[in-house]
Amino acid sequence: MPKFDHRHPHQPDRKPKPKTFGRNALSIGAAAIGLGGALLAVFLRSKKNRAEHAAPDLALDKPRPGADDRAPDAFRPDPTAVPTKAEREALRPATGPAPSFAADRGSTLG
Repeated sequence: MPKFDHRHPHQPDRKPKPKTFGRNALSIGAAAIGLGGALLAVFLRSKKNRAEHAAPDLALDKPRPGADDRAPDAFRPDPTAVPTKAEREALRPATGPAPSFAADRGSTLG
C-alpha cells in the first residue's frame, strides 16, 4: 500500500524539535547547587561559635572608659621587661623601598 502525503505540496517539511534535555538538566543542576550553597551558608552562619563568649566589659549599658581610666593589671605591659631577640627583630623597622606598582621616576616599564 503506497504512503499518501496529506500535506500541501508547497508546505515545508516539519523539522524535529531540538533536543534541549542536556541544557535543561545542566541549568537545573546549577540552580540546585547554588540553592544548596546558599542554604548551607545560612545554616553555618546561624550556628554559634563555641569559642565566642560574652564580654561583660563591652556591654552597651556599661559606662565608657575616660582619659583617666587605666587598663586592668592583666592587660598592662611590664615596663621593666627586657624584650627577647625575636621580639626585638619583630619590632625592627622595615628597610628598603616599599613595593609599588608604579615605576620610579626615570625608569621605563617593559
